[in-house]
Amino acid sequence: MSAGPAGTPSPEVPSPPVTGAWQEGDPRGDRRWVALDKPLGLEAGGELPGVRLAYETWGRLAPDASNAVLVLHALTGDSHVVGPAGPGHPTPGWWNGLIGPGLPLDTDRWFVVAPNVLGGCQGSTGPSSVRDGGARWGGAFPFLTQRDQVAAEAQFADALGIERWALVIGGSMGGMRALEWAVTYPGRTGSLLLLACPAAASAEQIAWAAVQLHAIRTDPHWRGGDYHGARAGGGPHAGLGLARRLAHVTYRSEPELRARFGRLTQGVEDPWRGGRYRVESYLDHHAAKLVRRFDAGSYVVLTEAMNSHDIGRDRGGTAAALRRVRARTLVAGVDSDRLYPLAQQEELAAGIPGADRARIIESPYGHDGFLIETEQVAVLVRELLGSS
Repeated sequence: MSAGPAGTPSPEVPSPPVTGAWQEGDPRGDRRWVALDKPLGLEAGGELPGVRLAYETWGRLAPDASNAVLVLHALTGDSHVVGPAGPGHPTPGWWNGLIGPGLPLDTDRWFVVAPNVLGGCQGSTGPSSVRDGGARWGGAFPFLTQRDQVAAEAQFADALGIERWALVIGGSMGGMRALEWAVTYPGRTGSLLLLACPAAASAEQIAWAAVQLHAIRTDPHWRGGDYHGARAGGGPHAGLGLARRLAHVTYRSEPELRARFGRLTQGVEDPWRGGRYRVESYLDHHAAKLVRRFDAGSYVVLTEAMNSHDIGRDRGGTAAALRRVRARTLVAGVDSDRLYPLAQQEELAAGIPGADRARIIESPYGHDGFLIETEQVAVLVRELLGSS
């Protein structure tokens, strides 16, 4: 039992689960599943059998399937784009205000689809999933690239009867996959909205990710990725929490952190006398939330896939790859983004035929601005779909 500020007992905080992944037997919530009808061949070699993708939809698919929109989530997102938290959904939707009747993705007109990415942990096949034989994949889960994930999503679209997306939209990791859709399947991508993403992961982005991966893999509870059978509280929570703290700093901007927290402290006035800075509490809060809703193995697999992102690989370079895009495209970046700076979106806009120029989302919130500034994203969505 811990003590509160005045020395009164505080209730114990329950130990986090070994993994925050969705598990068989958990409430299904609004998600559904598609099982791929054949093993997925992987870019690095080999194949992944028994793949299924969890997804959610809004609206109704037209008889000719011409009104389908694909929404692709970022690293720790999932298929629950909009809607409240509840059984089966540990957090509310991450883009509330974008999908629904009369909203930019108007469900009276559009059929909106959001899959949980392959390698994820909210219902799609990933390290926490049970494989043939009854064991978890764990550390045996194969290395994935963004192209592998998009190849799985293409089979998923086939299963839904969708030959061509009216719009593919994604930001950050979701933007990487959206770009892969437009380059790999140009005939299946009608319009394209790329938010806060690059043509290829840069050395600095890989470096930030490498430190996060190291934090997880050096956690003594990591066990080579085979920790899913541990008791409650026995997962690599310290490593995952540290990775989240580091990542979250890159997601926000220095001016925002300065304005919100400055040098303000909690409890004891001086941190060197037992107190701490409020910004530390803020990072602790985000770390604690993530370990209860995410899986460390998925964090590793998805981060490595993001590091692999290079639209020009085996395609004659970035410029040649971008020229393959046939979709009507808008590219936008956040003016305060220090993780995926505007220069990377300017490269995309300059290289994609007809993309013209990169649009700017004005936000004090850094990289997370593409999630927070919904009204500015809405303008871009309406511009693309209004003339589609």
